[in-house]
Amino acid sequence: LTTFREMESDKYEQWLESWVKKLRPLLKPTASVYLCGDWKSTGAVFNVARKYFRIRNRITWEREKGRGARNNWKNCSEDIWFCTVSDDYYFNVEAVKIKRKVLAPYRDPGGRPKGWEQEDSGRYRVTYPSNIWFDLTVPFWSMPENTDHPTQKPEKLLARVILASSRPGDLVFDPFLGSGTTAVVARKLGRRYLGVEIDEYYCCLAEKRLELAEQDKSIQGYEDGVFWERNTLADRQLKLKKRK
Repeated sequence: LTTFREMESDKYEQWLESWVKKLRPLLKPTASVYLCGDWKSTGAVFNVARKYFRIRNRITWEREKGRGARNNWKNCSEDIWFCTVSDDYYFNVEAVKIKRKVLAPYRDPGGRPKGWEQEDSGRYRVTYPSNIWFDLTVPFWSMPENTDHPTQKPEKLLARVILASSRPGDLVFDPFLGSGTTAVVARKLGRRYLGVEIDEYYCCLAEKRLELAEQDKSIQGYEDGVFWERNTLADRQLKLKKRK
């Protein structure tokens, strides 16, 4: 397996720019770009991103899982820089709404729910996502999508990015494909995909996952066209049971 080595910030920035400047001319004027980095690398990512793209937002993903530390704060978040090549880009916020439980069920003077709905499994509100993502976790060992790749992203995260920034049939490209999550989710959502991965083991793993994606197009946490918040599996199963 290919090993992962930590770089100094300036060296990481040089490495990042070495391939971004080659990739930039290949992108369509309407392309969107998402660049990920932890707290150590995010400064370098920002410097390169603002040089070659138009930065639209910085998303902070609270990935939950992380190693504890006695002499520092636990590192459990990543930045995702949302960029575009130009001002002409596609973004569909309606496709990435989040379904959350309602803790304070306000009602209007007539007693009707105000901004939420009552369902058999509870009270819910469908809302737009912000740039703080805390409803996504890294794939745990018990999740079917989990692999041994050290920096695997959850399918739910890629689904949000792909649904927001592409149409069915569009091409999704990942220059560091890893275990194949980007391609797998693109296939499940009806997009074309292209990926590059240097490690033969992970290439084989990605191919296997792509085969399975033809049989099972479900994405954990994404159902009925909305993203459910974490820890609502029992509610979703109850809803499915009542349908039957």
